[in-house]
This record gives sequence, C-alpha cells and structure tokens, in this order.
Amino acid sequence: MPAIAVRMTRTTRTQTAEADAIVVGGGPAGLLAALLLAQGGVATVLVAPPAPEDHRTTGLLAGSVAILQQAGIWPALQPVAAPMRAIRLIDDGGRRISGPEVVFRAAEIGLEAFGHNVANRDLVAALAEAVAKTPGLRRVADTAADIRIGIGGVTVRTGGGETLRGRLVVGADGRGSAVRAAAGIGVRRWGYDQAALVTTLRHARGHDDISTEIHTAAGPFTLVPLGDRRSSLVWVTRPAEAAALAALDDDALARAIGQRAEPILGAVTLDGPRQVFPLSGLAARRLAVPRVALVGEAAHALPPIGAQGLNLGFRDAAAIAEVAASAVRAGADPGAAAVTARYEAGRRGDVASRSAGVDLLNRSLLTDAAPALALRALALQAVKRVAPLRRLLMREGIAPGGV
Repeated sequence: MPAIAVRMTRTTRTQTAEADAIVVGGGPAGLLAALLLAQGGVATVLVAPPAPEDHRTTGLLAGSVAILQQAGIWPALQPVAAPMRAIRLIDDGGRRISGPEVVFRAAEIGLEAFGHNVANRDLVAALAEAVAKTPGLRRVADTAADIRIGIGGVTVRTGGGETLRGRLVVGADGRGSAVRAAAGIGVRRWGYDQAALVTTLRHARGHDDISTEIHTAAGPFTLVPLGDRRSSLVWVTRPAEAAALAALDDDALARAIGQRAEPILGAVTLDGPRQVFPLSGLAARRLAVPRVALVGEAAHALPPIGAQGLNLGFRDAAAIAEVAASAVRAGADPGAAAVTARYEAGRRGDVASRSAGVDLLNRSLLTDAAPALALRALALQAVKRVAPLRRLLMREGIAPGGV
C-alpha cells in the first residue's frame, strides 16, 4: 500500500494537521480503528496519550482474532495468547433450582478454539507497535482538549496546543467520551448491584483450555485459561463482598477463591494484583452522526459477561474502517452523512442484540424467583440435549451471523 501523507501546516505558535480521519482514544478499540483506517488508505491521526496500566485480560473471540490476523497483528500476540477450546457453565448448587452443567466445545462447530485469552497490556503493546510502523498514520500522544464538529469537517485541539483538522472523527474515548459529547449524542446509563473482582491465578491442576463460568445468585465466577496452569479470574458479586475480598491479604483471598475454584483447578495462589470494578451499562442513542462515528465503550459498555464487550468494539473498528476506506477509494468524503449512516445501519443490530443479551443473562442470575429459575434450568437442559440448538448458540456467540 502506498504511503498516505498527513498534511502539515505550521504557524509561529501552533501547528495544524489535515487528515481524512482523526481517532480519539488509545485503548484497544481506538488503536485498532486507527490502524485499520490507515491500512485501508485513509490518512489518519490518532490522538491518544499512553494507555494506563491494565492488569485485566480479554477473551478475543474467533471473529476478533480474524480481524487481528488481517491487520497483521496476530503473529505478535499468538505466543502470549491462551486458546479457549471449550466453555463450561455450572450452576451454583446452593440455588433453589439449578440447571445442568453444560459444556460447549469449539470442535463441535469446526473450530480449533472459540478464541484466545490475552493480557490487555500485551494486546495494547502489539497494537501500539503496529500503529507506530504504519504509513499514513500519525500518533499524537496527547489528550483532545477541544473538539469542534462542523458541516465541512472536524477540528481537534490537543492539550499541547496542536490543532488537527479532518473530515471524520472516530470517538474511541471510553464511557465519558468527549467526542460523543461534542456531537451532542445522548446516552442511556444503567447500573447493577454488582462489582467485579479481577485477578490472575496459578493452580495445581490444568484447565485443559476450558473457560469455566460458575453462575451464582450474585453473578458469574469466571475462570479463563491464561497459559500453563494459569487462569484469569473475573468474580462478579455484590459490591460489599467485592470490597471485602479485595481488602484481604493474598493468602486469605486465595483461600476465598479456592472455595469455588479448587474443585475445578485444585489449590490456587494469586499470580497478579487484584482490581475491583463496579458493573454498569451504557448505550449511546446514536452510533454515528455526520462527521462522527463512535466505537467501543464510547458507543456501548457491557458487564464482563460472555466476552462480548471488546469484541463488539473490534467489530465497530473494522466496520468504520471499511466504510471510510470505501468512501476514500471512491473519491468521496469519509465523514459525509451517507457514510456515517451506513456505519450506523451496519452496526446497530449487532450492538443492540449483544447488549440486550448480556443484560438479560446477567439479570437472570440475580433473580431468586422460582418461575425464572425453572425456566432457566429448562433452557440449559435444552441446550445440553439438543445439538442443533447448542451449535446455533455457539456460532451466534462468536459473531453475528455465525461462523
């Protein structure tokens, strides 16, 4: 691909860059969006300071792995990525009505793995390295202090005083998105009486590349493979319990985790710091308006259930890159109303269905009503016994339209 120039003009006090697209936000979705835009021939500026330290991991489903392969990133990540060849669902035995244990195996739908679990720091590092090496892509390691959206284009002023001008701005700047606010896009927020304790474990027994979710009345207790006899833990529970667990010393916390994990993994020890996050949801009223497209948590934020959040953001990044690159190749304006409307139309169904599905699943775990528990148990029985239904759920869980 020929290099795409990002045009620069200078004055005595400031400098101005002109590009086809400006991406604001340096998390995985923003880095990927900028990379894919530039690879598609869209002259791009990424406005993103260095990412803060993140000890979490992400379960990249097969569709996201395919996007990273096409972008040339996967070879750098594969050595540090742990495959998830099966997913096991277990109902907590303490519930009044429990469903059967269900195991989904990737081989049943012709896949080697449903996806791979990757440390967020490794994912961000690989993406950032690719961004730095990509022609037609410039990174400004600064914040977006002011964003102005006009009929003919977008102006972003950085904290350091640089002025950037483009035809499209991609907001990948998280739940408190400044791009979303500048575009006047409203947002719906909701909360849960839950928090997630996140850490990394070492354990006596192997996980056999199986990701395990134990469904409790307070939320899922999820163990995801992360290398040889290592797993990442996401323990969703009530906020007070999460805070109490996080306050324990390492040995006491390992014992508390072991009460649920040891029947599966044997004795456990902590292998990383712990973090606690309150659970909440967010949905932007629009995914795009003329000159503006939202991706990742600027557009939607979900509880860490079913590995849907960042995978949705990766599909957002691929979609905006595709429509913008198509416009540029045709000599059209990548921020024009028709282009951003095409992005909105292409993403709305996927985002809405995944958001609703994760919310419903999470709320179904929190109820203690006998009819709801019985219905859930019957559904798990059907999934366990009816192979076509099980395969359909596996395909749709990976990506819209199946694999």
